Amino acid sequence: MFVKRSVTHSIAQALIAIVLLSLLSTGLALITLFSSLRDAEVINLAGSLRMQSYRLAWDAAHEPQQLVSHLAQYQQTLDAPALKNLNRFWTPRDVFKYYRHLRRAWPQLQHNLQQGEAHRYQQQVAVYVSEIDRFVLGLQRYAELKMHLVVASSLLGLIAIVALTLLTIRFTRQQVVRPLNALVTASRYIENGNFAFPPLVVAQENELQMLSQTFSKMAMRLQLHYQLLESTVREKTEALTEANRTLSLLYESSQMLTASPLHPTLFESVLANVLTHEDLAAIRLESDHFLFCAGTGHPSLTWQRVPLRQDDRLTGELRWQANHDEPPEALMHSLAAILGRALWIWQTQKQYQQMLLIEERATIARELHDSLAQALAFLRIQLTLLRRTVDQADSAAQFIIADVDRALSDAYRQLRELLATFRLSIEQADLVAAMQAMIASLQEQADARISFHYQSGLQNLDAQQQVHVLQIAREALLNAIRHANAQEIQIAYQRTSEGEHVLTISDDGVGIASSDEPPGHYGLTTMAERAARLAGSLSISVQAQGTQIALRFPPHPGRPLE
Repeated sequence: MFVKRSVTHSIAQALIAIVLLSLLSTGLALITLFSSLRDAEVINLAGSLRMQSYRLAWDAAHEPQQLVSHLAQYQQTLDAPALKNLNRFWTPRDVFKYYRHLRRAWPQLQHNLQQGEAHRYQQQVAVYVSEIDRFVLGLQRYAELKMHLVVASSLLGLIAIVALTLLTIRFTRQQVVRPLNALVTASRYIENGNFAFPPLVVAQENELQMLSQTFSKMAMRLQLHYQLLESTVREKTEALTEANRTLSLLYESSQMLTASPLHPTLFESVLANVLTHEDLAAIRLESDHFLFCAGTGHPSLTWQRVPLRQDDRLTGELRWQANHDEPPEALMHSLAAILGRALWIWQTQKQYQQMLLIEERATIARELHDSLAQALAFLRIQLTLLRRTVDQADSAAQFIIADVDRALSDAYRQLRELLATFRLSIEQADLVAAMQAMIASLQEQADARISFHYQSGLQNLDAQQQVHVLQIAREALLNAIRHANAQEIQIAYQRTSEGEHVLTISDDGVGIASSDEPPGHYGLTTMAERAARLAGSLSISVQAQGTQIALRFPPHPGRPLE
């Protein structure tokens, strides 16, 4: 920046001016005093001329012998160098004119004295002395004038020096002290972290203006850096707070999923916690085999999605609708990973439980086949041998043999059905696939059309529940096929708003006369027992055409409906 009026230069000029004024006034006074050194001598000489003029008049009248020496002395006084030096340019013209007039008039007076014309000298001496008086008075006034000049110059110099000093002080206060005080105030503002200090205004283009502008720019840059730092710290704090909130939610979700055995209500509790924590409108965890949800979706809101993957395989989808701000993407991805892993563990546990149950039932089936089935087969062979041995004419024996044969046939048929029931498996812990496989196998044995309709939630049953539901559905289908002569059979599953499971098997057959089973048949009793193990109920109702069997049970055995 170019400095037009330097503060140091201005102060230096003021100090130089003060010094010059001091030198000028002092020099003028000294010169005046120096020129006044011989003023007393000049006045004394001029005054002596008056005395000598009168003395010459006395000598001419009374002491002529002194006249010559006194004339020489008078002439010496009149020609004194001090009087001749009055012919200077600074000497007033009137003073030198009086002196010159005295010198011009003296020769005539001297001639009168030398010729002995004392009376004529005495007539002219009064006029001559008056001229001397005027000369002395002029010298006196000239001396007084020089004293007045010394006083005036000293006074004017003092006034000028004081005025210039005050102007310098005022200039220093305005151009130096005030800007420096403003800079000190601004530095204290900045020291306290406040960049809104009073503006630094310096009118003159000097070093302090440049310093003030540089300080203001520096403060502005510091404020920008400070604001940037505050913004960065605030963003980092918000990010840490958000990360802490996210970690807390993930930790709570993980704790909820690991604190108790996995079940559908637990997944729904986790979703409800996320719904409340993130202020979501709705959140769902769904796939082809399950659906867990919390909240109610709105048509005006957009569904956001995150896929659930396990070993690079798509297993489901996490969907949500946000009321206001979208939850962090990292949170939802991490939550999807946790839920996907928990679902995989849950499915694996269900498969493991199912495999244990299947293995146990297969063991029972092998034991029944190796023991009871072999015994029944042996009895049927022995009964055939007995029929051949007994006389055909013995009707009573043949009647008993026929009854035993029928009983053995019924027992053997029931054993085969029991073995088929025990060997019925649910692959991949998927009840829907098991139901479809069971329906397909029975469809080959019947002319009736069998349809299966279901809502989501059937896959959420545990292994024991799945086996009981599958066996009840199979028994109801067998009864409709064998006894009702139905042409169309419908199996439907739905889940109520309270979470209750409802499975209905409807047919258009001849109906059922009574819910009491005939001797030797235990299908309805077994179905009722299985419903009780599900903590549910089994109802049989006769419709206008056909029969409907309805199974109702809560989400978890032994727990009340929510």
